[in-house]
Amino acid sequence: MSGNAEDVDPLFKDAQTGSMSTEQPADGGGGAGEQSYTVKSGDTLSAIAKQFYGSANKYNVIFEANRDILDDPNKIKPGQTLKIPAAE
Repeated sequence: MSGNAEDVDPLFKDAQTGSMSTEQPADGGGGAGEQSYTVKSGDTLSAIAKQFYGSANKYNVIFEANRDILDDPNKIKPGQTLKIPAAE
């Protein structure tokens, strides 16, 4: 690996561009292939859905997976760590 940006695994990004991980939550929850994403300023569930699923219309998949921390899909906050279910 030469250390170029092209060599970085796209599933692992720094906090400035949004944090993604394939690690399971510490409580052991989550299904196979579930990822996590740390919300950054300016994010929307639609934009996150577009990034992970290729369709902004799948925002509700993320919302439903995070009902334990989200009451409204329009009210996400920087620093929240969201569960991103595997694409179906």
